[in-house]
Formats: sequence, C-alpha cells, structure tokens
Amino acid sequence: MSETERWATLEEIVAARDRFEAAIPGWQPPAAFGVGRRVGDGVEFARINTERHQLPAVIMATVCGHRQGSASYRLTPGDLDRAIELLAPAEADTSQPHPNLWAWRELRARLADTAELIAVFDADPNQPCADPYVIAMRAQVGA
Repeated sequence: MSETERWATLEEIVAARDRFEAAIPGWQPPAAFGVGRRVGDGVEFARINTERHQLPAVIMATVCGHRQGSASYRLTPGDLDRAIELLAPAEADTSQPHPNLWAWRELRARLADTAELIAVFDADPNQPCADPYVIAMRAQVGA
C-alpha cells in the first residue's frame, strides 16, 4: 500500500478488504472484535464491533497475526499506529463514517508509548472460550 493510496468509494473499500482477507491464509471474519487498553487484569475497549465493520477487523488481524477463532492479542502502541496507517485510506470515502479509525486515533492520543493494548476477536459468542479478554468483550456486547 502506498502512502497516497485512497479508497474513495465503497467499491474501493470492498476491494481493499478483499485484498487484506486474501493475504491471510485461512481467514474467517469474527462475529465481533474489539480493541482496547489493558487496565489491571481487564480491558477498557475503545470500540467493539459486531460483524458490520469487517475491513477494520481484517486490518487488525493483519497487524496482530490473527487468522480465525476466538482469541486475544497484546499490542504495542506501534502496532496500533500500524493499524491506523493501514485503515486511513478508507477515510477518503466520505459517504460513510469511520468509527473504528476515529476510536483508534482517540485511543492512541491518550496512550503512553509503554501502554499495553489488546485486540480481541470472537468467532462465535455461542461457543465456550476461556480467554479472559474474549469473555470481557462478550460481557460488554451483551450489556
């Protein structure tokens, strides 16, 4: 992706999503995903998505190495910077909002460079999962 790449239409965004998905062998979109800051043993989510925003999900999966299933990943502020950089071309499409990009930027602006972040992917909220961050996200989605 070049620094000047812009996805100004929904069709361009879908094509970008398709490229990111094709680059992850075995990719399966999650039913829900979220990104947040670790707080003690928990997580304070900047944003949680349920199925609708699949481009941000596959971009975050690209950054943290997720392919499928329910799991969480520790991220650095640099990882979040990379995800923001990869998602930023979608902002050229002004016909729709970009809540993930905005939430990620707001989260990044509040972080020290030593902060720990968590990306959480939930493949199926009806299946058991022992990951505490997946459980925490499910609790917030169900709230």
